[in-house]
Amino acid sequence: MLPRGRPRALGAAGLLLLLLLLLTGFFLLGGYPECERREPGGRAGVPGCARCPLTPRVPLDGQLREAAAYDGDPPAGHGGHNRSACAPQPPLPPKCELLHVAIVCAGYNSSREVVTLVKSMLFYRKNPLHLHLVTDAMARNILGTLFRTWMVPAVVVSFYDAEELKPQISWIPNKHYSGLYGLMKLVLPGILPSSLTQVIVLDTDVTFASDIAELWALFAHFSDKQVIGLVENQSDWYLGNLWKNHRPWPALGRGFNTGVILLRLDRLRQAGWEQMWKPIARRVLLTLPATSLADQDIFNAVIKEHPGLVQPLPCVWNVQLSDHTLAERCYSETADFKVIHWNSPKKLRVKNKHAEFFRNLYLTFLGYDGKLLRRELFGCPSQLPPGAEQLQGALAHLDEEDPCFEFRQQQLTVHRVHITFLPHEPPPPRPHDVTLVAQLSMDRLQMLEVLCRHWPGPMSLALYLTDAEAQQFLHFVEASPVLSARQDVAYHVVYREGPLYPVNQLRNVALAQALTPYVFLSDIDFLPAYSLYDYLRASIEQLEPGSRQKAALVVPAFETLHYRFSFPSSKAELLALLDAGLLYTFRHHEWPRGHVPTDYARWREARVPYRVQWAADYEPYVVVPRDCPRYDPRFVGFGWNKVAHIVELDAQEYELLVLPEAFTIHLPHAPSLDLSRFRASPAYRDCLQALKEEFHQDLSRHYGAAALKYLTALQQPQSPA
Repeated sequence: MLPRGRPRALGAAGLLLLLLLLLTGFFLLGGYPECERREPGGRAGVPGCARCPLTPRVPLDGQLREAAAYDGDPPAGHGGHNRSACAPQPPLPPKCELLHVAIVCAGYNSSREVVTLVKSMLFYRKNPLHLHLVTDAMARNILGTLFRTWMVPAVVVSFYDAEELKPQISWIPNKHYSGLYGLMKLVLPGILPSSLTQVIVLDTDVTFASDIAELWALFAHFSDKQVIGLVENQSDWYLGNLWKNHRPWPALGRGFNTGVILLRLDRLRQAGWEQMWKPIARRVLLTLPATSLADQDIFNAVIKEHPGLVQPLPCVWNVQLSDHTLAERCYSETADFKVIHWNSPKKLRVKNKHAEFFRNLYLTFLGYDGKLLRRELFGCPSQLPPGAEQLQGALAHLDEEDPCFEFRQQQLTVHRVHITFLPHEPPPPRPHDVTLVAQLSMDRLQMLEVLCRHWPGPMSLALYLTDAEAQQFLHFVEASPVLSARQDVAYHVVYREGPLYPVNQLRNVALAQALTPYVFLSDIDFLPAYSLYDYLRASIEQLEPGSRQKAALVVPAFETLHYRFSFPSSKAELLALLDAGLLYTFRHHEWPRGHVPTDYARWREARVPYRVQWAADYEPYVVVPRDCPRYDPRFVGFGWNKVAHIVELDAQEYELLVLPEAFTIHLPHAPSLDLSRFRASPAYRDCLQALKEEFHQDLSRHYGAAALKYLTALQQPQSPA
């Protein structure tokens, strides 16, 4: 930090150097751009002049030239909009005006894409936003969870069921990879609220590089008759000269791209939009077999017959990166473009003169920490997201001088959750099926491949990652033949926030997303017996743990201290390794209390399941019905997180049955940061004790005198593990 005081006067040499630097920067920028409009202050690096968004200058063949119309004859009255004189820019909307954005989003990959798009919008925006999302059931579940947990101020989200819209457009044959969803923008005027007069419509594969309010302001350019704002298509597609026998749909000159659309909904409704586009589409389909570019073909066919409907937009609001793009004629420097559109099936792999720069911009938002976008819009009174007011109140009551402040703060933290982060195919419904439930962070990622080899059944895994780590995880799965082949593993990303590992919150996320009737509550550093999945299903069918008295089936836990280890294929092989000292009962050396009640001596000889009693600090790995009690989220970091869950099961009178042929084995690994803190810090252990006491108070309030027996658990010494 610089010290305060009077600034020191520059000497003559300093002034001369400063002047040279300023002049050098000025002439490197090419002096004042050719712009007819001046603004006080101008834009960064170009004092006194705002670059005209309608007359971008671009370097062509080594010379700086004005961007002419693209090759081919421009449509009369429209094609020259990219080279018109600099028109006065409409004023931005008031900072508190609500801007409406509509997006069609379906499927897992599209859900991830829309998150990056929203990040780029939120980064630059200064206005409240209302997102209107047309989704299938899958995307609605994913995005509904994400926005509810993201809790971004001044953002409202409404969902519209795509299934209800399919009959309106299913009659249109479409060859575009987006399928029916690529046609749904056509029906937006009929499904959005009748009170909504205008909306920005976006594809999921666009990225903002500017405030969306600037785009909204372009509605002011519309004449009384114009209803649709579009950017001219930046390839030769509609000119029909890309290859021999290429027959595109009819379009006005180059046509228009529908990745970014401004819709005057009120005028479209008055004009009878549905009665306009459907007859035109049917007529064209008499001579062409299908749409190639989905809704874009039909929009262009309508504009061809009714050119007065369209308001051409500056090309910088839809810089198109398709294979045959001429987009580089639209901009000359990075300050020019406003929206990047990855309108190619290749997406980021598309080849383009400046593709590397565009990729870096996109990747910046892809890995950007979403919690930084939870900023409030000061001066704009807006409704808080659901639960935000109560959360703010609870956080305000925390005492920062409390030695356990970070524990209590972590308990109250609402983590962004992106469920089903990767494509997932749920298993067919079976009455005795079981899902392995676990949680992990980036340092345990290497366990996934070997776990998939041991457990052939469905899994629900919660991963605690940063935004950047989530992309590393995505690439890890895509590069793994083992993981990419498994579609029955559901990965749920919980975004990292706070100093302590929210272990039970992660378990609850994974548990809530399990789809089978039963769940095996495990940890990621355990490998189940190769036969365990089939054995558990057979045991569930035999014992029916959810039918009569509630039951928790105990899977005995063992551990090896060797990194190189030959995994036993049967109980007999495991017992031989146990007798040879190559295996131990889990935590036999450090914390035997956690698993002693399993009664390993009895398990050695057992042929049928046997019942065991709850005891203090018991924390077995169990198979339970999916609707079992959730984990207590107050336990963060290390200690008592599974113990508290078993207490809850016992309080709800779950019977503990040990399975005689089941086993799971813990593999060695470096200790976690929270375990290291537990071992080193008496204050950490004191806070854990305080959490245990609060937990018992809650048990007593809920279960009354029946909870008295759990007091003994609080009087035991802390685990030295």
